[in-house]
Amino acid sequence: MAVSLETADMKILPMALALAGTVLSATAPLAYPPTRRAEVVEDYFGTKVADPYRWLEDDNSAETKAWVEAQNKVTYAYLEQIPEREKLRARLTKLQNFERFGVPQQQGGRTFYTHNSGLQNQAVLLVVGAGDPSPRVLLDPNALSKDGTVALSGTSLSEDGRLLAYSVSTAGSDWQTWKVRDVVTGKDLGDEIRWSKFSGAAWKKDGSGFFYSRYDAPKEGGALTGVNKFPKVCFHKVGTAQDQDALVYERKDQPDWGFRSGVTEDGAWLVISQSEGTDRNNRVYLKDLTKSDAPVQPFLDAFDAQYSVVGNDGDLFYIKTNKDAPRSRLVAIPFGPKQAWRELIPEAKGHEVLSAVSLVGNTFVATWMKDAHSAVTFHGMDGKLRGNLALPTLGTADGFHGKRGDLETFYSFTSFAQPAAIYRLDLKTRKSSVFRAPKVDFDPAAYTVKQIFYPSKDGTKIPMFLVHKKGLKLTGQNPTFLYGYGGFNVSLTPSFSVSRVVWLEMGGVFALANLRGGGEYGKTWHDAGRLDKKQNVFDDFIAAAEWLIANKYTSTPKLAINGGSNGGLLVGACLAQRPDLFGAAVPEVGVMDMLRYHKFTIGWAWKSDYLVSDTKGGFEGLMKFSPLHTLKPGTNFPPTLITTGDHDDRVVPAHSHKFTATLQTAQAGPSPVLTRIETNAGHGAGKPTAKQIAERADVFAFLVKSLGMQLPAGFGR
Repeated sequence: MAVSLETADMKILPMALALAGTVLSATAPLAYPPTRRAEVVEDYFGTKVADPYRWLEDDNSAETKAWVEAQNKVTYAYLEQIPEREKLRARLTKLQNFERFGVPQQQGGRTFYTHNSGLQNQAVLLVVGAGDPSPRVLLDPNALSKDGTVALSGTSLSEDGRLLAYSVSTAGSDWQTWKVRDVVTGKDLGDEIRWSKFSGAAWKKDGSGFFYSRYDAPKEGGALTGVNKFPKVCFHKVGTAQDQDALVYERKDQPDWGFRSGVTEDGAWLVISQSEGTDRNNRVYLKDLTKSDAPVQPFLDAFDAQYSVVGNDGDLFYIKTNKDAPRSRLVAIPFGPKQAWRELIPEAKGHEVLSAVSLVGNTFVATWMKDAHSAVTFHGMDGKLRGNLALPTLGTADGFHGKRGDLETFYSFTSFAQPAAIYRLDLKTRKSSVFRAPKVDFDPAAYTVKQIFYPSKDGTKIPMFLVHKKGLKLTGQNPTFLYGYGGFNVSLTPSFSVSRVVWLEMGGVFALANLRGGGEYGKTWHDAGRLDKKQNVFDDFIAAAEWLIANKYTSTPKLAINGGSNGGLLVGACLAQRPDLFGAAVPEVGVMDMLRYHKFTIGWAWKSDYLVSDTKGGFEGLMKFSPLHTLKPGTNFPPTLITTGDHDDRVVPAHSHKFTATLQTAQAGPSPVLTRIETNAGHGAGKPTAKQIAERADVFAFLVKSLGMQLPAGFGR
């Protein structure tokens, strides 16, 4: 592919900064900062594609930073003149101020769990021993930075519970720095491990050290944009420097292979799960830790399905897999030349998906997903059904971790109208009791949650959750917030969100569509929304909007669409394809340039779901829906707010920057096209509470103005 570069007049940039302050009122026509166009043209198999804003891919350049500042000035000038903004921020802040708890883990006679008192930017890790009167703080990430932008991203406890390996990330980056803390003293040892990403820490049973994955250090200036390949599995011995860590496994012939390590409960095996990008298929390799010189050996090496090690008895491994079972099953497989598979929990006869299995208290606890909500069953070591767990309502259950000898385990349960409560489960009686339950300033009885099924363009039935105040009148005038994702086998299930509650209090309807491309119905559902079938996802989302309008929940002027990451791609693509259908759009941290997504950080890994422009067929397929390339100049687009973070090294901010510049130029109507670029923030994980509140307040203020909403009398009281 040939690329030509010709730089335009650099004198335009100072004008951008000057014009950024020219917005005098939120109702006057917006004057956007001019974005320099460069004569960049790339030849894809004989088709020339212009890329005039490619210079925005350089996040380190002074020009890009000045453009970001200028765009933010325009956006915040617009938002600051919306009267409801501060009232929304106040209500979000008040509602967010409630205690939240993580699912506990028991290790070495101690119980560990996270806790947020309400408005803390980051949750605090607590520990309590059997004889302790109350829990104590083991690790407070809020003390690591003044603005809360250093987040706890990973934890792992040694077998005796005396050492904690923990990782932190800064400003939302995916990069992790691992350290080791003495649980008894609460003080860090001298260990520090850098350039780890997408990795946990797996301790040896004797607590001498742990296995982890890392990349080579990036080139100068390339930490947030450079491509990440060739990871390695290493072993870190506690008390030594990282440069002394032992290399355990790497594949110099396979740059795209990624690794995640675990150690079996008996301490006998290192389990290495090998993946290729975001493809859910994987390989499993084993290393016998009882032998000092044992090599890493292949166990399940065909890369033909998903394999997850649940537990083992010696060299017999219990594996959850979708091999010959698209909705997954549990099997027992011996390690050795003869793999005589034995089925323990079969694939469901209906359309339920076996989403998770844990082995605790010599019981297999199986979590199922039925029409995108949870059911839980108990099974003996022979796989036979031993009972069911009664759940409070339609919602999502998670947790059930522990050891073979444990008599209890913990889990969380949440729904659209129920904050995540933590339950203690007695494994003998199978009865649950509340361990921690948050109290939130709202009345769940005032809201209705229901699930409907609507037809997509090709007739496929798509599930959608609807949440709104009881007694809603179907007048077609209800402000409606339609959310979707549709990709990477990710399932959207019921969960509690303060921002959703505020939207409901504003008089809005919340709709969540379970689009193809997700994992709600297993491998077949995922496959129906990826690669050359990606358009199905957009059709499903558009059909959801049409159903909401046809059934008088809302109308085009009152309908907003939202999604993040792959969901940002969803919103961008649907905005380009059906600008007439929506009243507002908020794509967040979206993948917008489908021709170049694979050229940054971990973007290449998304080839499992997306075609790639390196082939003629891939290029032609992507050009049909790439948001950046399907925006038609001279179109009347609805009000659009594009959000991203300047430290996003998952979906680099250039996607949003280029989309913003293109959409501002293409807009023929009066509606605003704004971008909100958060500083010291990344893709979303670890974002401080204060930044989350500020962002949601801005999004809702934008929608109040865009959809012509009026806050109900007494809102926020």
